[in-house]
Amino acid sequence: MGIPFLKIVNAKQTLRCILSSLESTNVPKGHFAVYIGETQKKRFVVPISYLKHPSFQNLLSQVEEEFGFDHPMVGLTIPSREEAFIQLACSLNDL
Repeated sequence: MGIPFLKIVNAKQTLRCILSSLESTNVPKGHFAVYIGETQKKRFVVPISYLKHPSFQNLLSQVEEEFGFDHPMVGLTIPSREEAFIQLACSLNDL
């Protein structure tokens, strides 16, 4: 019974961390900034550990194939729906 509760707590902590990063300009050690959105971009700060997950690598490959990495934003830009990215980030935190 404790495992589902822990997953909910971890997902809420991840979501809180991601959403709070929208207001901050600092990137903490062990994290990187990404800009998410199809038209209007929002900045998210995520753990570097996401880079090793196959789901995140797959997302980056799809973005590279479709859009390339030559974007006017300074950071990594992923032109996807914000909700889809948050869902992916929460699922990565559950692993």
